[in-house]
Amino acid sequence: ASAIIKQYVGLGNALNATALNAIGTKYVCLLNATELNVIDPNALKLASLNPSACSQLTKDILYAKAKRAFSDRHRLPAYYELIEPYLGGAPGVDLKVLSKDNVNMKVTTFAKLRRDSLMSLTPSEVQGLLGINLGDLKKWQNKSPIREWILMQKQSELDKLHVGLTGGTQEGYINIITPRVQPPSSASPGAVAMMFHLLPALLISFLMMLILS
Repeated sequence: ASAIIKQYVGLGNALNATALNAIGTKYVCLLNATELNVIDPNALKLASLNPSACSQLTKDILYAKAKRAFSDRHRLPAYYELIEPYLGGAPGVDLKVLSKDNVNMKVTTFAKLRRDSLMSLTPSEVQGLLGINLGDLKKWQNKSPIREWILMQKQSELDKLHVGLTGGTQEGYINIITPRVQPPSSASPGAVAMMFHLLPALLISFLMMLILS
């Protein structure tokens, strides 16, 4: 499939809506950055793609093109349905704006958002994105990256969501994970110092015994 796509593009053919529909969701991840960048954003208006399983670079490029393609419908209720398959490449600032539009995002979509974008969201913004689906967040609270997001939030803010999320930071505390270092010995510092002081003499005595024997 990759060879056919490269041959098609190499012959000067455009990746228009017809070509994108032929490629489909199954093979869209095979497109490289050069091929993705030559796609006319308007072609996405007539194409049916879902790059959620693709690389982050692919999702970033296609999201930017989809945003341009559907920009004239940004204030219409249908905008979210059009842009939803491409949200895995959305920056945090766009998600924050989207949180004000009552889009009722599915948790499965939320979990596939760009990691840095998801981590930048506040609990209230997440509530705005998920809407009627907010309760489903409880079922996903132990799965990555949602678990990491929860650990970054204040527990008092999570409690305001009223869905039973736990693991946030308590007031006055900061969650810091530090590696445990095993002490070299349970002996006192004085005993350790004495041991190092006597070590050369002990080694000499041991060698002398070997030679004399």
